Parts: sequence; C-alpha cells; structure tokens
Amino acid sequence: MCYSDQAPASGEAQREEGSAVRPATARGFRDVLLDEAAEREAVAASLVAVFDSWGYSPVETPVVESHEVMAAAGPEGGEAAPFRLLDSDGELLALRPDMTLPIARVAATRLADDAGPLRVRYLAPVFREHASFRGQARQFTQAGVELIGANGPAADAEIVALAAEALRAVGLTEFTIAIGSVEVLHAFVDAAGMPERWGTAVLRAAHARNLPEVRRLAAEPGVPAEVADALARVLRTRGGADAIDACRAALSACGRPGAADGLAETFSILEGIGCSDVVVVDFGTVRSFGYYTGMVMQVYAPGLGLPVGGGGRYDRLLAAYDRPAPAAGFAIGLERLMIALAEAGATPKAKRVDAVVGGLDRAACFAGAAALRQAGWRVVLACGATSLELVRAAERVDAFEAIEAADGALYRLDRAGGRADRVGEPPDQPPSRRFSGRRRP
Repeated sequence: MCYSDQAPASGEAQREEGSAVRPATARGFRDVLLDEAAEREAVAASLVAVFDSWGYSPVETPVVESHEVMAAAGPEGGEAAPFRLLDSDGELLALRPDMTLPIARVAATRLADDAGPLRVRYLAPVFREHASFRGQARQFTQAGVELIGANGPAADAEIVALAAEALRAVGLTEFTIAIGSVEVLHAFVDAAGMPERWGTAVLRAAHARNLPEVRRLAAEPGVPAEVADALARVLRTRGGADAIDACRAALSACGRPGAADGLAETFSILEGIGCSDVVVVDFGTVRSFGYYTGMVMQVYAPGLGLPVGGGGRYDRLLAAYDRPAPAAGFAIGLERLMIALAEAGATPKAKRVDAVVGGLDRAACFAGAAALRQAGWRVVLACGATSLELVRAAERVDAFEAIEAADGALYRLDRAGGRADRVGEPPDQPPSRRFSGRRRP
C-alpha cells in the first residue's frame, strides 16, 4: 500500500468514499432557465433586429484575450477588473470584461483594410472580477454596437438615436438617455492651470460623482475664481438646450468657449429627429476619462438605481493598437434591461407550446408533428401516449392542445381525453397566435 503526504488541491472537497459532490455554480455565476431564458432570448432578438436595421453587421470575438491587448488601453481602459489566467505556455490571458476592447482589436487588425466607417454589433457574455464580499455577479451579457471611422456630431447622434430605438423596440416606454461630454471638464481643468495631480484628482472625483470633493478641490488656493465657480455649478447642470447655454457661458468665462460645441450640435440633431423626449443633457454624466474623449451617455430606467447601459466616443483607443481612428459606441446590459422591463410590467411572455402530439403509431406522430411545425406550430412529441395520458402530457408543458395522430389524421382531444374535432389540412394558424398567449377556451 502506498501513502502520500501530499495535501489535497486547494478548494478540493474532502469527503467520504462513495459520497456525491453537491453541484453548484461558482460565486457570481448563475444558470438561466426555461421561461427566463426564453424571455431574454426574445429581448435580445429585438435588440439585434434594430441594430441590423441600421446596417450594423455581427462580429464574434474569443472569450479570452491576451492580457496585453486588455492593458493596451491603459489603466482606465475599462471600467472593471478582468479575470486573469495563465495558459499552459505561461502566457497571461484575460476573460473579456467588455466588448469594446476586443472589437477595437478586430478593427485594428482583421478589418484594418476594410473601407470605413465600420458598423458592427454584438451580443455576447462578458466577465468581471469582484471581491467575494461584494456579492456581485461576475458574468453579464452585453448587446451593443460600435461605429468606427466616423467622427462628429452626426455620428454621436446616430449612436444615441439607435440606443433609443432599440430600447423602445423591446417595450421599454420610460427611460432617459443622459448625455454629457468629457471635453467640458477637461477644458475647465486646463483653464485652471493647476498642477497635473490636481487635475487628476478633479477628474477622479467627477468620475465618482463626488461633488463635495470637486468643490473642495475647486476651492484650493491658486484656482481661478471663474474656474472654481464653473466646477461648482456645471457638474450639477442638467436639462436641454438651456443646460448647454449655461455651460457655454461658464466655458467662455474660463477662456474655453468651444468645448461644448460638439455636444450642442449633437443635441440639436437629436431634437430635430424627435429624441428630445428621452434625451437629457447632464454634465454630471461622466465615465472613464482615460478612455472616453468626447460625448458620453448613460441609460436610466425607473426602478433601477444603476444604468441600464452606456457608452460614448473613444477616439484614442485604436491608436493603442497602431491604427488610429475615431470611434463611438454603446452597450446595453441584458440583465439590467430585464429588470427594468419587469419593473415596467413589460417582460415579454415566453412562447407556449402549441400542441403535444401523441398516438400509438410513432411514424404517424412524427409525420403529424412535422406537418404542424411546417404550419408554424411549436410542437412536443409524446409518442405512445393516447387519450387522458396525452392530455396530462400537454398539461405538464402548458400546451394549448393535445393532438392524437391516428387513422391517418390528427385529432384534438378534449379535457377528458376524447376526440373533439379533426385538425384541418393544412393545419390552422397556431393557437399561440389565435389566442395571443391566453389559454385556449
């Protein structure tokens, strides 16, 4: 007999011989089952259909990227920490924490010679590491678009308008898209003429929406009075064209009159196309200043304290991959969108099974089910089940109808398992369409 003093691998459960492992998902991950998965699938399909209608083509990238690719965007290149791992060659890899960086890599390499601008869309899982005590999810699904190679207010307005149309398409009727500009805050910081560390502290405080800290920094000795006043007021400025006018006045007082011109034109375009009912100018809307370069956006919905989605302009990112190009995009978090829809009572209903087809003749069951599917029915097979047994099978899957294949025909069964009537040839419209989700009388 051989003995070993080697300790069990870290995390390996020690159990008695013959005992079963209790399967469970890892912290921060979960299974999505049946009706919820069908609801998510329906919402995702609606988002993708809108993206496609605007001419955005699908791109798929690996779940794993070289850590070097992730780090190329700089320490603030993303807004979450990625999972890191070593492969068998000793290369440091990372699970993608968002989709923008992988899309930028693809645009700078595989699509570098394509005539721009590039319009790409994606629907993909992303992974973010969080400390265990925070109890946060570590896998999310993002649906979004990237517009690469187009610059200016019209391109920014396209991104915002597309987000608004996509949200309406999934049934979200109440939402707000807040737009701002990192150029404005950079202009105030530059106008102050303070040391770099002071400017960095202001940007970080603004990113964290720590307005008391911004006011404290603005009150430090050496900060010009007009800049201190602007920093104290502009980050709280919110509205429409009036908010832009107030910001422009503050910028002019600081000698930086043009910093809000791009955002002003973008908002003007959005007003002209009827988006002003859902778009608000909010100069407190800030995202990573090491990443975004112009317009930024956040999507909010009632009943949800966190943004449903966000994005903006990131003109410097592709330069990190030696292919400088202007770019803008947004991503919607599917999980948060589902919560927002639930809060609004707008979650799409999972599609019910139209019929369970049974009968003693298995070949007839398959043939009958195929005929129904060809007519658009959603069908489950229960070969060998007849009469009341078939009715019970239909009830278990909440099907509209129990149908028996027999004597060369298809028969609807009543609740007692008797033959009620014969299915027409070709079959009628599926019950799920005729009864719009209601139980068949």
